[in-house]
Amino acid sequence: MQTKKHEIWVGVFMLITLGAIIFICLKVADLSALGRQQTYRLSATFDNIGGLKARSPVKIGGVVIGRVDSIDLDQNTYLPRVTMEIDKRYDRIPDTSSLAIRTSGLLGEQYLALNMGFEDPEMGTSILKDGGTIQDTKSAMVLEDLIGQFLYKSGSNNDHAEQNGIAPATAPESQTNSVTPHS
Repeated sequence: MQTKKHEIWVGVFMLITLGAIIFICLKVADLSALGRQQTYRLSATFDNIGGLKARSPVKIGGVVIGRVDSIDLDQNTYLPRVTMEIDKRYDRIPDTSSLAIRTSGLLGEQYLALNMGFEDPEMGTSILKDGGTIQDTKSAMVLEDLIGQFLYKSGSNNDHAEQNGIAPATAPESQTNSVTPHS
């Protein structure tokens, strides 16, 4: 009798543990088995997507409005083409909107930031429909490129300063061209 009661408690504990593991997996993967929202597809082409991945969020002002569905190469231009699934509630995105790849924090995940454009039928603008393309895109910033630009700019400033007889601010005092009085 005691062993049977013990086996039942072990079984209940295992079911609770299994349920908790499934719940955590669904939360981490950001999946929901029931109540999936209606979506529509938009796409955009970038020069460089950096570390953007499928399932990355699409945000307007920090609010998630969709997810990256797939990333592939455009067959004509060989540029990365990103396809997004946007929640149907946000179906009034003008074709003048822009899309940029941003990073959450210094080393965080990358996401797509959608900047809303304007809608003016007199100017020929319209609302993007299912299958529409956002034309105005800004690629991901590559850290190595930024460091290279910084080093190039700071190196050219030092070269210019040295040509004019001015020592760079970071040079030790012994390397400057200034004359020091001796006592």
